[in-house]
Amino acid sequence: MHPPIDLSTLSVAVARVLDLKAPAALRTMAARGVAPGLKPHDALTVVALMAQDDADPLVEVARATLDAIPERLLDAALVADLPAGVLAVVAPKFAKNTAVMLKILALPQLETSTVAALAARASEAVAELIAINEERMLADSTIIEQLYLNKATRMSTCDRIIEFAVRSGKELTGIAAFHEVAAAIAGELIAEPSDEPGFDDVLFVEAEAIATEVEAGVSNDETHVIDEETGEEKLVEKLKPVKLKLTDMNVSQKVRRAMLGTPSERAILVRDNNKIVAAAAIKSPMIQENEVVRIAGSRNVSEDVLSVIVRSREWMRTYQVKLNLVQNPRVPFTQVAKLIPLLRESDLKTLAGSKNVSGAVSLAARQHLQRKTK
Repeated sequence: MHPPIDLSTLSVAVARVLDLKAPAALRTMAARGVAPGLKPHDALTVVALMAQDDADPLVEVARATLDAIPERLLDAALVADLPAGVLAVVAPKFAKNTAVMLKILALPQLETSTVAALAARASEAVAELIAINEERMLADSTIIEQLYLNKATRMSTCDRIIEFAVRSGKELTGIAAFHEVAAAIAGELIAEPSDEPGFDDVLFVEAEAIATEVEAGVSNDETHVIDEETGEEKLVEKLKPVKLKLTDMNVSQKVRRAMLGTPSERAILVRDNNKIVAAAAIKSPMIQENEVVRIAGSRNVSEDVLSVIVRSREWMRTYQVKLNLVQNPRVPFTQVAKLIPLLRESDLKTLAGSKNVSGAVSLAARQHLQRKTK
């Protein structure tokens, strides 16, 4: 449990119920949150501790109680005497409940790590409550990271907290493309907090809805096709509504869609003319290996995007990524030359005689084959 509960601070009544030698009937009632003689915050503490102890025979009963905490018990238990460790267990279960969160966020013992856990799960309304407390975000920038990565957080709120992080000199390592995120808001007019979502917020939600609906009917392999006449990549017809909605967005919105959106959105945004947007797409924490394989072979992405792949130890473990990079004319030969020795002999033979790669690549493949033969 984090933060931990100091058992020495608990009341005698709580310690008695937690004792495995206590009467079974009493412990069963305690696991259900109805132990006689316990104050509400003590009763909730007992349930939380039992639910965290796999060795307790009533652990499943306690967990079931936590999943459906009686409203009267919770309301009476949310006091300053409730241990912070108990809040860490209970609070995330109510991250979408505005009324409960108003009480929890006002408790002085609430740890910033618990607030960060709430930020990751919060509803739009609760995210707004979390985002107005700059003191907490300054103390623990993980809160900002989790709010940004939570799709329910308003776009305007994300811009505001990122601007706050930049102004405060915070380096948000939990956001893979933080430098792109920060660059996207440079020079932008940051909206003040509002009771109602603004135009940018509505646009972001609409983009999510359209992309999710379209994604259900589009294979990841169908995002682009090659035009036989020009040899250029063309977006498939089904994805044009998604691209149209993305076109309406500013750089900051595109960057967040690139980070948190669907594979089809990433396939579009990684090819964006704006380098900031394209870099955010390839750095998305949601990107999958099959997406990277296709991007590595695309002739419509920038060298900067391909360089991100080349520098990634994770993606460079995939053989098909290496092969696609070697065959991609947009990858500088200095990088290709380092990859050729890592290819299989059969692929080297194909490259040596291929007219679809540069003469330098074919020559390098032949020379490496000759060295292997010797």
